[in-house]
Amino acid sequence: MPELPEVEVVRRGLERWVSGRTVTEVEVLHPRSVRRHLAGGADFAARLRGVRFGTAMRRGKYLWVPIDEAAASLLGHLGMSGQLLVQPADAPDEKHLRVRMRFDDALGTELRFVDQRTFGGLSLHDNTPDGLPDTIAHIARDPLDPLFDDAAFHSALRLRRTTVKRALLDQSLISGVGNIYADEALWRARLHYDRPTATLTRPRSAELLGHARDVMNAALAQGGTSFDSLYVNVNGESGYFSRELNVYGRSDQACNRCGTRIRRAPFMNRSSYFCPKCQPIPKRSRGRSPR
Repeated sequence: MPELPEVEVVRRGLERWVSGRTVTEVEVLHPRSVRRHLAGGADFAARLRGVRFGTAMRRGKYLWVPIDEAAASLLGHLGMSGQLLVQPADAPDEKHLRVRMRFDDALGTELRFVDQRTFGGLSLHDNTPDGLPDTIAHIARDPLDPLFDDAAFHSALRLRRTTVKRALLDQSLISGVGNIYADEALWRARLHYDRPTATLTRPRSAELLGHARDVMNAALAQGGTSFDSLYVNVNGESGYFSRELNVYGRSDQACNRCGTRIRRAPFMNRSSYFCPKCQPIPKRSRGRSPR
């Protein structure tokens, strides 16, 4: 699933190529892609006709474009395979094209939502007084947000009876961090994914946040992380940060820091990748057998 850097790359593309344009026509080609718009596809299309898009925004893995003078927003979530593409109007339709939007200007491009697995989707929502779509008002700020509260994050970590990677993936605590960047930040911080959050000192949690910011900014600079053709920017281009990953997806390869073999362990129906020397397993977890 695309994480903060990938979604931010898409947001920047929307800001450049879609913000400020007025919608003239909307085609919903697959109802599942607008399933979160409870009034249905016909209402979704009707409400968007004639609206002018504001500046594209993002919080964590969600992005949205304000409409109706910012009283409401078009909210998007890419899911596992969603793509928001700005394509020439005469370009052939993609195999998994789900929603198409045309505009009233002479730029000759349209916005397409393409989604092979249909786990993502688009929907319309009223905004809260803070300008957030109401359905994501519970989502925490992300570590690249200037208003992210580092002190509050540390206090929440200390109070929760959980482990550090679970905390990083908790979108009500810190948003935008997924499996890839959690593993990468933990490797940089020399922290095992199963380390209890209550054991983290303020300097250690600050160090972890710093590494999370660093790795996501580095990923942003390279257009995000693409392992296949499912994640691309609005122009259909892949990101290249996969070449810079230190642990994620590198099971049995040598750690770039110490040379020890990278290990993979099952984690929340996914996997965690770590270096057993740089990230020693907490004592209470040593009875487990990571692969």
